[in-house]
Amino acid sequence: MPQNRISLRLTNDDVTDIEGAITTMEQRLTGLIGLSPDERRELTKMGDKSEAFCRAAVTTLANHQDVLPRGFSLEEYQADLAALDILRPLLNRLQRLYDRMVDTEMALGSDLMVASLEGYAHLKVAGRGDGLDTLKEALGARFNRKRRQEPEPAV
Repeated sequence: MPQNRISLRLTNDDVTDIEGAITTMEQRLTGLIGLSPDERRELTKMGDKSEAFCRAAVTTLANHQDVLPRGFSLEEYQADLAALDILRPLLNRLQRLYDRMVDTEMALGSDLMVASLEGYAHLKVAGRGDGLDTLKEALGARFNRKRRQEPEPAV
């Protein structure tokens, strides 16, 4: 093979274990939500600079609860920060794993495409008269382009 960026072998046991781990994550992370694009747009975002402000505010407001209105749940407020601190490292690990999976998928697809193109080129040259014409045509259909119809001249 002219290109072999990756060799990945996953056994049935590997796949079963991975699917089990994903199922466990889905079962344990039932509190996760999904947002629509409109909901994402409407949310007030917390960036890096804002995070320092939020952390300082949690500490300050915990020490001065008397300034908070009755409906303000300091407990929920603090729980949100605690959940963020737990979720973020998990998300970072999953993001790195996801990125590697995407890159691996791309590399596997590239290996397949390069090898297929090379094999097809050899088939076109060496496969003459071996009863492979139908197979070559089927493989070659990927490269057939429909010609654009030229617009009829305006009268």
